[in-house]
Amino acid sequence: MFTGSTMLDEAHIGQVEAEGKSTLRYKVAGMDCPSCATKIETALGRLPGVADVSLSYHSQVLKLRLTSATPRERLEGTIRSLGFGIEDMDRIRVVAEGETDTDVPAPATQPWWKTPKARLTGLIGLLVAVGFLVSWFAPALEDYALVPAALVGLAVFGRRALALARVGSPFSIEMLMSIATAGALIIGETAEASIVVLLFAVGELLEGVAAGSARSGIEALAALVPRTALVIDGEVAREVPASRLEIGQVVLVRPGDRVPADGKVVDGESDVDESPVTGESVPVPKQVGSAVIAGGINATGALRVRVTRAAADNTIARIIHLVEEAQASKSPTARFIERFSARYTPFVILVGVLTVLVPPLAFGADWHTWIYRGLALLLIGCPCALVLSTPAAITSGIAAGARRGLLIKDGAALETIGRVRAIAFDKTGTLTQGRPQVTDLVSLTENERSLLGMAAAVENGSSHPIARAILDRAAGDGIPLRPARGQKALPGRAAQAVIVGKLVEVGSPRHALERCGLENLPADRIAALEDEGKTVVVVLADAQPLGLIALRDEPRPDALLGIAALRKLGVRSVMLTGDNARTGQAIGRKLGIEVKADLLPEDKLSEITVLKAEAPVAMVGDGINDGPALAAADVGIAMGGGTDVALETADAALMGNRVGGVADLIALSRTTMTNIHQNVAVALGLKAVFLVTTLVGVTDLWLAILADTGATVLVTLNALRLLRRSSAQHQPDMKGCEFQLP
Repeated sequence: MFTGSTMLDEAHIGQVEAEGKSTLRYKVAGMDCPSCATKIETALGRLPGVADVSLSYHSQVLKLRLTSATPRERLEGTIRSLGFGIEDMDRIRVVAEGETDTDVPAPATQPWWKTPKARLTGLIGLLVAVGFLVSWFAPALEDYALVPAALVGLAVFGRRALALARVGSPFSIEMLMSIATAGALIIGETAEASIVVLLFAVGELLEGVAAGSARSGIEALAALVPRTALVIDGEVAREVPASRLEIGQVVLVRPGDRVPADGKVVDGESDVDESPVTGESVPVPKQVGSAVIAGGINATGALRVRVTRAAADNTIARIIHLVEEAQASKSPTARFIERFSARYTPFVILVGVLTVLVPPLAFGADWHTWIYRGLALLLIGCPCALVLSTPAAITSGIAAGARRGLLIKDGAALETIGRVRAIAFDKTGTLTQGRPQVTDLVSLTENERSLLGMAAAVENGSSHPIARAILDRAAGDGIPLRPARGQKALPGRAAQAVIVGKLVEVGSPRHALERCGLENLPADRIAALEDEGKTVVVVLADAQPLGLIALRDEPRPDALLGIAALRKLGVRSVMLTGDNARTGQAIGRKLGIEVKADLLPEDKLSEITVLKAEAPVAMVGDGINDGPALAAADVGIAMGGGTDVALETADAALMGNRVGGVADLIALSRTTMTNIHQNVAVALGLKAVFLVTTLVGVTDLWLAILADTGATVLVTLNALRLLRRSSAQHQPDMKGCEFQLP
């Protein structure tokens, strides 16, 4: 659990603020698009004493740091003046310097029809309806009947526009719409003015509904963890909130229950459906010692699980945290669109002004006509749809991937993955199951039990798959471990320890060759074992060979299909392995993959550099020795069951440990980029059409505002199609190998 946060009263908050050591977090309501977050950040950044302002449009959490005394009332008043709300005011936390902070818990989502935007839309709609009825029955009042609707909208949106202008956002849609509405009233177009404010209110309402749907991807992940858990206390199971589970507690998970926390099975056997988290469609057998993750669904038998991670640090929480960070990041395309929009809006406003002035002044045209057309151009100039086109698709793509066990850490990675033309795979634990088994013991000077015992003592404590296989075989044969000291790993080469005064090493034949020379090694026997697709390690004592241990690791069941799916996507696959060429080629022939063997970690790095020179490349790995290559590749992809080093270094992770997930990632990226291109085309295309129709006198004011709000809703709904992608498809689609939209 995160610790250190304390509920503070107003006086304490003021004291902490005055000391300049506080971080505040607010839950902001009412944001429809990323530009809303930008408006708030711009406004708060101009207030004295406020620093490090960041607002995530997706999580709706505002974070800011106070460097001097700043009244909270001013902060909150500024946000409200911009038309946004602040939720959970009584639960705002202030975190002192050096303490760990946590986000304010989100309240239950309010139904859209109960929101202030819905009430405002209803009021304006009612006034418009009444105005038209009055006009129908009393035509003499037609010019005045619709004025109240326009004035109500102008009062609300105009005040918001002025507030935004004061804090550094003069070219907001609120300002453009307010000018257009006021201008329409001045020239007598009261019906147009009322329809404009009504359509703008309806558009904002629809944008809010769509934004809520976009955020549902994260909320769905959070809902996977049950609210309560059954903690075993003696012979009794008592129900407690899952959020209060502590490490070490044992919980009962009945058939049909969701697992409430990450943990290990201490009693019972069952199959657990982990597809909501990992995307793996086949239930996973669990027995004593098996790890389980929060959110998994227990199928057949009762399990007793010891909690190994607190609620704030379980798999679901970590995924949500990473996904929210990813969605908050700006992709290269999004940054370009923002820069373009910053110039686009002033340009369109300039065109609008010239439209009003040039024809009447230069050619004696009718002022009323060209003022009307200029006002329409102002409405068309709003870039909301364009600004939303990219982040909406990126957000949906990341959330869609998370639902399928494809964890992408930022928008830039999502964009880049689709452009890769080569995938470099580690072998052990990535293309293979990572569970090799000892197949042969070849003693040269010691008996087989002594040989195995020496190797196990050196590897004791290591998490490397080969080490675990040796330890498992020793345990199965009942061989006790000898005392060892000075244990040390030489990545890609060997493991060392001092046993009975001798430096014992368990390493690759290449390492052994360097240590004792070819003449002291049984090269023919090593070659024969490697030709069988086995990995051979040499056990040395003071640089003298004691014997050989051969192991074999079978490919993952989906590896062949996964490589074939990549080939169908036009992506080259290369296996980079520290194993010898014979072992590597034996696996390569089974999978139909190019092989580069006998590679040290630095050699893998060099191979990645060579591949990058030809085309964008991704690296897939799971071990510590893969870290440099993962970091060097254009995109690093970690297998979900890999080491923390690999997961932290990588740009994406396959939670389901499926090779086919790499093809899924590429397909998702390409589909997301297609979605972005569609959104940009809709946003710019509609504006281009209405720009022309406005200049020739075809577009009315209400059509102009519809072009903006309608485009915004369209791009959002298009992006949401990524979230509707069926989660049932977990294996690569060999018929199309593409991420299909409904």
